[in-house]
Amino acid sequence: MKKLLLFALATTGLAAAGTKAYSFRLYEPALLGAMTLAPGEYQVSVVDQNAVVRNAKTECEVPVKVETSDNKYGSTTVRLDHADGKMHIQEIHVGGTKTRLVFAE
Repeated sequence: MKKLLLFALATTGLAAAGTKAYSFRLYEPALLGAMTLAPGEYQVSVVDQNAVVRNAKTECEVPVKVETSDNKYGSTTVRLDHADGKMHIQEIHVGGTKTRLVFAE
């Protein structure tokens, strides 16, 4: 019974944490899924198993894996990979948390 209660509390906490939006900035165009994001400020939030990325002009939803790091990230960073002549967003490390958003191509 205790395990069930702990699991329920953990999933409730994850669901609540998933609705929070985090800011990040792109300094060059980058692909996220099939969409090219222009340079600028964006907000990302996790809803179910998808990341919703938006700014004033753009919104896209892509599958995401939420992972927990051993240490807190000092600032929000975006890890990019250069492939096929284009930049692809691989991960977003959320500053002030241990949360890492991992995107599959």
